Amino acid sequence: MESPERIWQLMARALNNEVSSVEQEELSCFLANDESLQQRFELLKRAWREEHDLYEDEDDAKAHISKIIYKAKTETEDLFIPSSRRRRRRRLVPISIALLIILAGTLFFVKKHDALSIDKEPLIAQKGSRTRSLLPDGSTVWLNAGSKLFFENDFTGKTREVRLEGEAFFDIVKNPSQPFIVHTSGIDIRVLGTAFNVKAYPEDANIETTLYRGLVQVFRQEDAAKTPIVLTPNEKLVLPRHAASVESVVSERKNELPVIKAAPAFTILSIDSSKKESERFETAWVYSRLEFRGENFEQLALKMERWFNVTISFADEKVKRLSFNGSFENETPDQALASLKEAIGEFDYKIQGNEILISSSK
Repeated sequence: MESPERIWQLMARALNNEVSSVEQEELSCFLANDESLQQRFELLKRAWREEHDLYEDEDDAKAHISKIIYKAKTETEDLFIPSSRRRRRRRLVPISIALLIILAGTLFFVKKHDALSIDKEPLIAQKGSRTRSLLPDGSTVWLNAGSKLFFENDFTGKTREVRLEGEAFFDIVKNPSQPFIVHTSGIDIRVLGTAFNVKAYPEDANIETTLYRGLVQVFRQEDAAKTPIVLTPNEKLVLPRHAASVESVVSERKNELPVIKAAPAFTILSIDSSKKESERFETAWVYSRLEFRGENFEQLALKMERWFNVTISFADEKVKRLSFNGSFENETPDQALASLKEAIGEFDYKIQGNEILISSSK
């Protein structure tokens, strides 16, 4: 049996594009015979491939990649910082094979001896921020402001299971023998390998699941028949929170007449696939944009509270019914409210610290 050092060396050479055809075949043989090794190598590849910030010296690179390995690359970003400032590219300096071997060995140690402590620690995006993380299987998850992701198992059994409170975008590594399951707000979302967004804040009236790639099955937890709602790419499921366990169907797919079996119902909508993912309404938040379309002030206030980490209250019911369309990107709360007031002109506001009071114009 080959030594672990030889395996790590092959993995390091492959990551650094230095592996020969013979070495690649040797590495493929190791990976084919060890599923856990495959997962560790996938995690390394994802961390290596998806990292946009390049480092000018090896010490910086070593410190940063070590953080990736130990913490599954959880990075919190301020939503008010322009993305252009976050993505400064620098000259790439090669990282030595020895460093990669150390990192691979570190990953092995973490996976072997500290998996539970990492897997059981929830991922959290505080209000006013969002996070991006690599999961233990190499999948990537983005958490929107005010969201939490809990690990329901350690990803070593027959399933990979998490529980979501809030909103997240998942890009899941495909593994047919180990489905990925998201539990949230009375539903279970089952996938094999796919990219999708889930919006399930407890204060929102609807639960939304938007699929970009792959296939998802959504099960209502209290549905005794366990009949899945199946989504195909570029479809969005809108499920009223109180209907999460009610057997009902309404479909609005193109070229298909609505079918209603019982109310309340869920709805399947087509999303605009002609737009780039970075331009789509459902995942604008991933790209540091807060978008709103036809939402009343009360609904928009919930989004603004999470986005800006503020508390918004209303002095009267009339102002809650005002409707808005638009987006925020780098604005402060004051700038955002000022722009809304300029567009509508039917309300006043007062800001005291993190407290905002909105009232109808006198």
